[in-house]
Amino acid sequence: MKKLILTFFILMSITLFAQDETTKTALIIIDIQNFYYPGGDSELHEPEEAGQNAQKLLYYFRETNQLVIHVRHNYEPGGEIHRDVKPIAGEKIISKDKVNAFKGTDLLDYLKEHKITDVVLVGMQTHMCLEAATRAAHDYNFNCTVVEDACTTKDLEFNNTIIEAIDVHYSTLASLKSYAEITTIQEYFSEK
Repeated sequence: MKKLILTFFILMSITLFAQDETTKTALIIIDIQNFYYPGGDSELHEPEEAGQNAQKLLYYFRETNQLVIHVRHNYEPGGEIHRDVKPIAGEKIISKDKVNAFKGTDLLDYLKEHKITDVVLVGMQTHMCLEAATRAAHDYNFNCTVVEDACTTKDLEFNNTIIEAIDVHYSTLASLKSYAEITTIQEYFSEK
C-alpha cells in the first residue's frame, strides 16, 4: 500500500511539473512612456487609468515570478518608461524604432529562450504598437491575451473626420479578437 501511495504522489508531482513546464506566460508592457501622459508630445486618452491597470498586472507577474518584458519606443523628449510600470533589476527592457516590437529587436529570441507559450500584452497605443505586437505574437504562434483596460490610444483624424479615442480603441480590439483573447483587468484576475 505504501508503494502505491508513493507511486501516486510521484506521478502527481510529475504531472504538475509537466503542466507547469508546458505553459509559460510572459507579460509584455508596450510603450507606457511619459510622452503619452498629460503634457507629453503625444498625449493619449486617460493614460493614467491604463497605466495603473498595467501596474496591477506587473505586480502580479512579479509576485508570481513570471517573466516581465518592458518595451519602449526610442523617442525623446519623454521617452522614459512611466513610473507606474518602472522596470526593476532583472526585467528585460527592449528599445525599438519600429511600430512592431518584434521588428529589429531580440523579443522573439528572448521569448523562445525562456520557453514562453503565452503572452499577456498591455500598453500604448492600442491601434499602433499594441496591435502590431499582438498580431506578430499570434503569427509566431504565441497564445495572446490583451487586457483592454490596460491599453489606451488617442483621437484620430481621417478625411476631416475625428474618430474619438474610445472608438479607435474598441474598433482595434474588435479586430484583434481574431488574434487574441480580449479581457479586462477584473476578468483576468477573476480567472486566477
